[in-house]
Amino acid sequence: MTVRIAALYRFARFDDPGAIRDHLHAVAEAAGVRGTLLIAGEGINGTIAGTPEGIEAILSAIRALPGCADLAPKFATADAMPFYRLKVRVKAEIVTLGVAGIDPVGGAGVHVPPAAWNALIDDPDTLVIDTRNAYEVAVGSFANAVDPGTGSFRDFPRWVAENRAAWEGKRVAMFCTGGIRCEKATALMKAEGASEVYHLDGGILRYLEEMPAAESRWQGECFVFDERVAVGHGLAEGTHVLCRGCRMPVSVTDQASPLFVEGVSCPHCHADRDHARRRGAEERHRQVTLAAARGETHVGRRFPVERDAE
Repeated sequence: MTVRIAALYRFARFDDPGAIRDHLHAVAEAAGVRGTLLIAGEGINGTIAGTPEGIEAILSAIRALPGCADLAPKFATADAMPFYRLKVRVKAEIVTLGVAGIDPVGGAGVHVPPAAWNALIDDPDTLVIDTRNAYEVAVGSFANAVDPGTGSFRDFPRWVAENRAAWEGKRVAMFCTGGIRCEKATALMKAEGASEVYHLDGGILRYLEEMPAAESRWQGECFVFDERVAVGHGLAEGTHVLCRGCRMPVSVTDQASPLFVEGVSCPHCHADRDHARRRGAEERHRQVTLAAARGETHVGRRFPVERDAE
């Protein structure tokens, strides 16, 4: 069976997120769809999977919501269902910034398509800011982009406040993996007084999909929150692997380190793994390997989670 996966988000004004949750849960459950949808007064965010017909049923229901008619999810396919259950939740925010009063619906910056992005960031008068977290930036970023060094998207407002002199009065261009964090970050910066703010429409993933490698300003790979771990141009699977101990991306160099033990630990977390945790991780990895040999997915396998969205 071919499984269709849809990753989506839309900032929109929802007056009754609870009623929307109940409706979408019923539609998704009836359609056999699994995955996670987050609903808030500011919109919807999530990744879901199911049959093509099931995905179309839930997407039709989402597009019927206020402000969602032209929703354009990112699609992928898989040979097996990647999610074990369906979760439709009401949250305070669909991507957690932790600042009250930010309006990504009416107050976000200007969308810039990949075809126009190079000219914008090549301009020396443009300040380019990577709104992702430090472990993501370490995998790859645009040349000369500012790395705020955040451990969570919640940390970004503090960076904005503490670095006002770096961005005030300048043209600002922001980007993230799929568009949701940088879109909300532009609303934050405009609320803080930035007047000329742009963000990469569709995020890094759309840029890597559409921009020829020979013309690209991207350097390295892009960390993604699924089993590919990282992707390059054309969204080809990258060279990083995921540490099952700390769920951090591990580069080719770190994979060669004696501190990297597949399924157990990596140079980032090796010192934090005591004997009991190592033995537990080793047994989990053994069970995952046996399940894979049988063509199954081990139920205890830990997948990467987009922490700023959950």
